[in-house]
This record gives sequence, C-alpha cells and structure tokens, in this order.
Amino acid sequence: MSTSVRAPARTNRLLAALTERERGPILKACEEVELSFGDVLSEPNEPIRHVYFPTTGYISLITPKGAAESLEVGLVGNEGVFGITLVLGIDTSPLKGLVQGGGLAMRMSVPHFRRASKERPGFGRVVNAYLYVLMAQIAQTAACGRFHQLEARLARWLLMTHDRAGSDTFPLTHTFLAQMLGVRRAGVTEAAGAVQRRGFIQYRRGIVHVLNRPALEAIACPCYAAFNEMYGKHLGNKR
Repeated sequence: MSTSVRAPARTNRLLAALTERERGPILKACEEVELSFGDVLSEPNEPIRHVYFPTTGYISLITPKGAAESLEVGLVGNEGVFGITLVLGIDTSPLKGLVQGGGLAMRMSVPHFRRASKERPGFGRVVNAYLYVLMAQIAQTAACGRFHQLEARLARWLLMTHDRAGSDTFPLTHTFLAQMLGVRRAGVTEAAGAVQRRGFIQYRRGIVHVLNRPALEAIACPCYAAFNEMYGKHLGNKR
C-alpha cells in the first residue's frame, strides 16, 4: 500500500486544513513568492525575516556545522510552514533554512503570523499541531541517522523529497545529498548506484527520476511511514 502524502500543486496543506472563514484572512495577509534552489531563508540564531507556507517549493532544516559537518534534520514542503518557532515567542531558529527545491510559497510577515496564531484559534491549533509534528520529525531523523542503513535512509529521503516536489523528477547532486544525510559523497554514490541498478530510480546529470515508488517504500526505513502516520494523526490527510 502506498504511503504517499503528495498534495496537488499550488496548495499548502496547513492552510487547506483551515475553514474558509479562517483561511480567507490568512491568505490576504500573504503574498505568493518564488523560492529559488539554494536560497538561504534564515541562518541559525539570526532573526526570522518571514514565514513561508510552501506550495511547490521545499526547504531543508540544517544543523550548523559547529565542530562537525552540517546535517539535515527536517524538511518543510506543502505539508508545513517555515518559521514555526515564532509561535513559542522566539524570533530565531537554531537551524539553517535552505531552499532545497525551487518553487512557490505563500509568504507572511512575522507580525501578521504572530497576531494570527494568537487571535485566530483555528489557525493557532493547526500551527501548534505542526510544531509538534515537526519536533517528532527532527527526533526521528536523529535516530534514523544513528541506527538505520544508508540505503534505507536514502530511500526515505527520496520519498520525502518526492512527496514535496510534486513531480517524479527533481534536481539532486550527490554532494548535496551527502551533506543532507551526513555521510561522505562516495557512500552516497554507492548507495544511489545500487538503487538505480535495481530500477527504482534513474539518476543522470544531477537529476533524479523516480521510476518505482512502491519499491522505494519497500526498502525505506520505518521512519518514513512513522512520520506520515504522525502527520495524519494530528493534522489529517487533506489530499
């Protein structure tokens, strides 16, 4: 059975979960913007400038390098919102926000987001539930990197990206993927090559084409299904 959570293009599932009465004022406070691959939306511990509700783009949440290499611990696409720490009264994030997939997003100012999350109960409930789900994703990702095999983690990451890209084809380099998974490039090259030889994906010149999604789901670590189950439990599947 497919565990896909892919949503139609040009929608954000959090905003779609609101009633029409709640959603209208939220959308009026937003502007549609284009996110470009590689854009940095925020640096760790610097003020968050805007809140983003991705529709066709997606954003990696990356740990600062510190004494080791950086690592992706979260991914925000059309199922979520970037800038969620603002609901805690904190105007910074400990993570870097990097656009991993170019596309569109609805952008809201920080004052509008804070006011809406406090004054509109339905909106506040949705963003609070998403904060909980994102915390669970970050914790699950940390455990995944410690206990699961690279090929299973690669499949999990490809599925999560596939969900948010809204397309069977998306850009990806081995160097970028190695940074996201916290491993050496040679390890990613070997794992991706094995998945490609089995006919699950096609990889060429920095572009991945998903050929057999059910097969990727079969070899992915259980973290992928666990996150989707968590999201469905607390936010519902609004496809």
